[in-house]
Amino acid sequence: MINVLMTNFNSKNPPLLLWGEVRGEVDTGARLKPSPSPSLQERRTYSGSSLSMVSAFVILLLAAPCSAAELNLEPIKCDPAQVLGADACAKCHEYEVKQWKLTPHFATFESLHRKPEAKAITKKLGLSTVKRNDTCVKCHYTQQQKGSRVRVVSGISCESCHGASKNWNPLHNDYGGPNVTKETELAEHRQQRVAASIAAGMNNPANLYLIARQCLACHTTPDEKLVNVGGHTPGSRDFELVAWSQGMVRHNFLRTGGTSNGTATQAELRVMYVVGVMADLEASLRATAQATTKATFGTVSAQRAAGLKRKLHEIQKQTDNSHVQQAMDAALHAPLKLNQSEALLSAAKTIGEAAFAFAKEADGDDLATLDALLPQPNAYKQQEGQ
Repeated sequence: MINVLMTNFNSKNPPLLLWGEVRGEVDTGARLKPSPSPSLQERRTYSGSSLSMVSAFVILLLAAPCSAAELNLEPIKCDPAQVLGADACAKCHEYEVKQWKLTPHFATFESLHRKPEAKAITKKLGLSTVKRNDTCVKCHYTQQQKGSRVRVVSGISCESCHGASKNWNPLHNDYGGPNVTKETELAEHRQQRVAASIAAGMNNPANLYLIARQCLACHTTPDEKLVNVGGHTPGSRDFELVAWSQGMVRHNFLRTGGTSNGTATQAELRVMYVVGVMADLEASLRATAQATTKATFGTVSAQRAAGLKRKLHEIQKQTDNSHVQQAMDAALHAPLKLNQSEALLSAAKTIGEAAFAFAKEADGDDLATLDALLPQPNAYKQQEGQ
């Protein structure tokens, strides 16, 4: 059974036992220089005219959420009807797409359905081929709708992480007029553009939480039947946002003007680490809330959440940040037990809001005390199975 010891506590320096003992069997197995901004004709393809584009931009901006409480923090589902496909991204992000094609995220399109373990899982679940059921497709593939037909068009793609782009792509590409480039865009316009694209459904890395939540929506495998009946591994148990995002899947060509795959600064990595821990804890609590039986899924999800509470406590000891404190307080009140879905989901929501706000406001230069907690570059994930 999933058990936790709860007593009176001091949230600033709680005893480790407050995170509980999770008992039970665990199944651990199983660039070219940037292209110029779109032409006026291309803009009209989306909006009728450059003027109407600006008008729509302002309207969306006025409606854009300004706080976590106003933003839907649930991971965004990739609507096939809104998917443009990787080729649309490659028009301006050629090197990023080339890097993507070197990763398992891309390769899964041609390889996953051929793997014996994938076939075994679908058989146990009574499902058809991996590419033709929602259980597998939602995390392993990208679907696109053309007319009335919906089909798988790629593996885990740009839009799997950044959101289906039909609505936000024209905003994301608009630097302020047909003759304005990314390099000459006004700072105020960029801020408005980012806010409007997020309001239109983009997971923009300007707020790292928006990306992290998408990663964890799949890397926690939040599906009890898939794990307990299908035998799917219960999430990527060694997932850590810095290590997994700064290795082979890194695609930071914009910051170098396309000359190389840029690396994040130490300040950026500090913020990334904290956001990753909070987003992972949120997702793990959501998964734990789904557990209905004493079995692998519930036990591993709760164990993962317990370990992340410890990580968050280590962060808290090294920082004085209200958002970290908010997340820690919520985590301490989250009972890692069966039949506690309401309390677990409430805590998860609070932690997600704290993570969003931290990602928005934190200054990594003030977080140097966290450096000892960060993974070293030699631990970054460079290949499948590492």
